[in-house]
Amino acid sequence: MIIITGASKGVGEYLFGEFKKLGQSVVGTYNTTNFLVSDKSCYYKIDITDYKNVSEWVLSLKPELDKIILINCAGISYNSFAHKADISLWNKVIEVNLNGTFNVIHSLLPIMRDQNYGRIINFSSVVTSLPTVGISAYMASKSAINGLTKVLAKENASKGITVNAINLGYSSIGMGISEISENHKDILLKNIPVGRFCEPIEILNTVNFIIDTEYINGSIIDLNGGLI
Repeated sequence: MIIITGASKGVGEYLFGEFKKLGQSVVGTYNTTNFLVSDKSCYYKIDITDYKNVSEWVLSLKPELDKIILINCAGISYNSFAHKADISLWNKVIEVNLNGTFNVIHSLLPIMRDQNYGRIINFSSVVTSLPTVGISAYMASKSAINGLTKVLAKENASKGITVNAINLGYSSIGMGISEISENHKDILLKNIPVGRFCEPIEILNTVNFIIDTEYINGSIIDLNGGLI
């Protein structure tokens, strides 16, 4: 079963739809997003920052869980100079992006270990290697995700479980790209060696490559068109 957090928008929504088209068994989470789909039977409203909510949800799914592939797409951002940051908003980014991701992983890992199989793919960001003014919370959360990825890979490799992260660059379905002005998009494109944003299919191809290749483990894969 494929489990996608943050499946109501952006990368998560795209991957959810593509796997459904292929006839895969896939479920997705959402929390605050209001979205319209014809069939919400595979969507679950889950607050991933609430461990009790997450663990009870996983328990309800347990009879169906087999060959688990967890794709963590849920995330939020908050822009502010660090010295001006609203502490509650800064902490919320850490709660969702880091603690929420860990809550889901923590709830599913025992099942993966019992089954001697698992794939965990964490979506991180190009900003972990390209510091950007105003996103200290987001960068801190994604840098921590990359560190967590490497530790979990070592802890679980002997159980047939791989844990990897994708440092996603700029994509038409990436977080916040729709909010960037056309002028700033032009500036971004000039800094990307391939001269374009990442196509959604390239994200799907990368995810499938990770799923299919057990020897890729503990890797942080840069999907950024050469932007370094």
